[in-house]
Amino acid sequence: MIKFDKLWITMQQKGVSTYKLREECGIDSKTIRRLKANENTETKTLDKLCSVLHCKIEDIAEFIEE
Repeated sequence: MIKFDKLWITMQQKGVSTYKLREECGIDSKTIRRLKANENTETKTLDKLCSVLHCKIEDIAEFIEE
């Protein structure tokens, strides 16, 4: 399972809110809800997140075996 718990930590450290993701980065609220629920997301969304947060994929997501 891919978990996005690290995303929220990285966002807090970088001072980026979900409002900024929606309004300035073009990530819609439905996508943010899916990330919070650790549901599937497109790689282009992950690309946007890494670009906005200036981070690596491992800073926002991790694989955890079930």
